[in-house]
Amino acid sequence: MKILVREMTLEDYDGVYKLWMSIQGFGIRSIDDSREGVERFLKRNPTTSVVAEQNGRIVGSILCGHDGRTGFFYHVCVAKDYRQHGVGHRMAHFAMRALQAEGVNKVSLIAFKSNDLGNAFWRNVGWTERTDVNYYDFILNEENITRFNQ
Repeated sequence: MKILVREMTLEDYDGVYKLWMSIQGFGIRSIDDSREGVERFLKRNPTTSVVAEQNGRIVGSILCGHDGRTGFFYHVCVAKDYRQHGVGHRMAHFAMRALQAEGVNKVSLIAFKSNDLGNAFWRNVGWTERTDVNYYDFILNEENITRFNQ
């Protein structure tokens, strides 16, 4: 299975969005995950997001950015028929190397507790689950609604 892992560009948006929509339980925000929202994210983080592609089809993606100290993974996903082939692992390493090249020394992510598959993946590739912190949100724009794929 020949899969190209590379830096994501805005031209990948349609394929990435199609992937997001194909994953049951995947949460998509109305503003942040729109073409304009992803364009804003990529302009701020031009070298750290990643896609996996086979024959022109996007089969995996990670939105990855940082604040100068800590990198963050968002929307890590692999198409169902491409899982268990190292695609997620390769994408994570690609993004982590990009963060290191920008002087970032730590990366974090959030996985919903109900995401058994994702949580098992992160544990199996050596990530540490934090139980010593609480995660808080404060909504600045109520129009940015998250919808979960059924």
